[in-house]
Amino acid sequence: MLRHLQIRDFAIIDAIEIELGRGLTVLTGETGAGKSIMVDALELVAGGRAGADVVRAGAERADISAAFDITAIAGELRQLLDEQSISVDGELLLRRVVGSDGRSRAWVNGQSVPVQLLRQLAELLVDIHGQHEFQSLTRSATQRELVDGYGQLEALATQVRAAHSVWLTVLNRCLQIEGAASDRHARLDLLRYQVQELDALQLRPGESAELTDERARVANHQRLLDAARIALDALYESDHASAHTLVARAVAALRAVGAIDSRLEALLPQLDEAVVRIKDAAQTLAHYGDSLEIDPQRGDQIERRLAALEELARKHRIGVDELSARHEQLRAELQDLDGSTADLAALRQQLGNALTTYQEQARQLSARRATAARALARDVSARMQELGMAGGRFVIDMLPLEDAEPAAHGIDRIEFRVSTNPGQAPRAIAKVASGGELARLSLAVQVCCARNAASCMVFDEVDAGIGGAVASIVGRELRVLGDVGQVLCVTHLPQVAAQGHQHLRVTKLSDGRSTRTAVTLLQADGRVEEISRMLGGMEVTAKARAHAAEMLAQAATPAAGSSSRRRRPG
Repeated sequence: MLRHLQIRDFAIIDAIEIELGRGLTVLTGETGAGKSIMVDALELVAGGRAGADVVRAGAERADISAAFDITAIAGELRQLLDEQSISVDGELLLRRVVGSDGRSRAWVNGQSVPVQLLRQLAELLVDIHGQHEFQSLTRSATQRELVDGYGQLEALATQVRAAHSVWLTVLNRCLQIEGAASDRHARLDLLRYQVQELDALQLRPGESAELTDERARVANHQRLLDAARIALDALYESDHASAHTLVARAVAALRAVGAIDSRLEALLPQLDEAVVRIKDAAQTLAHYGDSLEIDPQRGDQIERRLAALEELARKHRIGVDELSARHEQLRAELQDLDGSTADLAALRQQLGNALTTYQEQARQLSARRATAARALARDVSARMQELGMAGGRFVIDMLPLEDAEPAAHGIDRIEFRVSTNPGQAPRAIAKVASGGELARLSLAVQVCCARNAASCMVFDEVDAGIGGAVASIVGRELRVLGDVGQVLCVTHLPQVAAQGHQHLRVTKLSDGRSTRTAVTLLQADGRVEEISRMLGGMEVTAKARAHAAEMLAQAATPAAGSSSRRRRPG
């Protein structure tokens, strides 16, 4: 719902701020006062085309902001905001600035965005129907949604979308496997050869590192033996100066005097432990020499083994230490590819089942859409007679999709066609020429589908070319539409203005040098005066005031909208 509209330096508007609420808000004023300019500003903040000519003369830029209450945000709007990471807390602020050089920028909740995104968001928030603008009703998706909403088919349509999603997922998986199967045989032969080659190698995890260490030991056999012998002599086997002998002498000396000074006696446990450790180390060194008895052939065996590992690693373009992991990877791929034929057969069965499920639900949706479309067409046609289009006819065509591939919205292509004059063949809505007729047709459709009305609907002179009883009917229909949503209507007819829940008067002020537009919220007396002016022209008489007061009183009674009950398909 549009809560606040702020316009600065746009066309002849210098600065206007408007607070809006639910219901029907009417905008009235003298011709040329700027009523439709306000609609133009709303179109601009909704992502419409902009140029330097929209900037007020002498100003640097035009700046329009619109704040929407989206407390009950859901569906496509929520998804779009989440995709763009735009945070919301009950209010969405759209802003558009157009410079005097014609360049424009857009913001959503203070975040700079492309104008295209602003347009996408605005299409979900406001629907503008004017003399030269007929937005949503010409879009195929909107026409389909209106039929679904009228027939209360949203749940079934959601099931069809879910069934389509399942079918599409399985189809993509089948295509993926079938694509891989095109070179399956060649890949299988290669995988079998590679796995057999690695199997024959019988590589153990960590074997490469072990062989590298062993090769270093074989190559330095004598150096290792010499170092071990020197260390053994120094620690234990030297008769006069081994570490074991020297530490043993130190123990004997301190034990002889330990009873005299306890501080020396405290060192004995550490030295005893050193004696034991030296002896253990000496035993290990003695055994080490024996373990280095190497087979003369072992060096050649190690070199051949390492060469085989390195050659295979080069073939796979990996390191030797990665061979074990590659072996497991190729073995798993071979197993998957061997089983892909069975997988593909199972997937094709799933694909057939998914398509059958989709088709059954889509046919059910199509049948119910046909019923809803016939009822909606009758309902709208009846309202067209009431809205000054006597002999007019509204037709909803249900056509099969030209593309045989399943679509998320079902198997139907829905097209609204209309004939606004007796004997005239119905044509596509987009080809109907009269802006006033288009606006009234939209009003008829929106009232019939008011349960699903847009958050904010704007009608620019929907009453053009009508008067009398038809004008009263248009006013009542707009009020009914306002009862379930929010409607803004620019009007020059008192019968329509009297039906408003809120009344704004637009006036043009001039000091001889510049012209500006002002907007005033009218209360009870002010509304009587404005409607009297619309009834009586330049001279407002007491009779005109009495008539205006009577019209306002009648509009406020519950019976005022009683003729606007909607029919639903049974």
